[in-house]
Amino acid sequence: MGLQINGLMKQYGNNRVIHDITLEAPTGKAFGLLGGNGAGKTTTIRSILGLVDYNAGSILWEGKPILENRPSIGYLPEERGLYPKEKVSEQLVYFARLEGMSRLAAIKAMKHWLERLGVTEHEHRRVEQLSKGNQQKVQIISALLHDPELIILDEPFSGLDPINSDMLATIVKEQLSLGKTMIFSSHQMGHVEQFCEDICILKRGRMIVSGSIADIKRSYERCNVLLRSDEDLSRHLVATHLQPLTADAKEWQMKVRDEDEANELLLRLTQMGIRLLKFEIKEPTLHEIFVEKVGEVS
Repeated sequence: MGLQINGLMKQYGNNRVIHDITLEAPTGKAFGLLGGNGAGKTTTIRSILGLVDYNAGSILWEGKPILENRPSIGYLPEERGLYPKEKVSEQLVYFARLEGMSRLAAIKAMKHWLERLGVTEHEHRRVEQLSKGNQQKVQIISALLHDPELIILDEPFSGLDPINSDMLATIVKEQLSLGKTMIFSSHQMGHVEQFCEDICILKRGRMIVSGSIADIKRSYERCNVLLRSDEDLSRHLVATHLQPLTADAKEWQMKVRDEDEANELLLRLTQMGIRLLKFEIKEPTLHEIFVEKVGEVS
């Protein structure tokens, strides 16, 4: 069953910051919690963690109130949650002990994860002495060290280069294969599509889009057309009243309402005698949908 949120509402005084949020993150799945700054993501996460008393609704774990049937939770916050003056090893063991691990088990798990993420040489250094990327690795270790049932990742790829991003992606997939439940929040839509089947997009505390990514894309009222030709299509496309999203010497990408408009474009270019090397109807990206629905990129 995993995590269920039903009709969640939170307000401070007369200011309602989240309205009727309902979602489900099943066991072994990653759920994408998306939105711009101030959308209500952090308040929702803090409600799950028990750090915020919400005004209405319920949060369940395996069908029971989460504060009564509390799972082991691994939380990676967007902001740093480490003590900069403390040594990496000391605070990782400290965090693990807070989660009920014995000191011996905590040290063993810490060494495993330090090696796995390639930061063994930093074990006895202070966090403030580490690069931003290595600090993020330590933060990731602190979230996974105690083998949590529920994992909440908020911008987990922040500060990581492509090689380390690939390594973290592998770890995320492994955690899901182990049956972990995951809440995944990121502004990097490519990563959201990589891990999540279902998402919700928040705006000003309200759910404006929710469901499976596949269904959301199918219901989206626009798609893209990719054109390739040896000819310069610019003057011909002006007559179609469609503005290219991208264009270079031989390739153009257009936004159309639907497949019918795409087929009309194809017919029109064919009647003009244009020789097309490629004509492809592409589904919208999650990034496009996010930008249109939220109206901002953070």
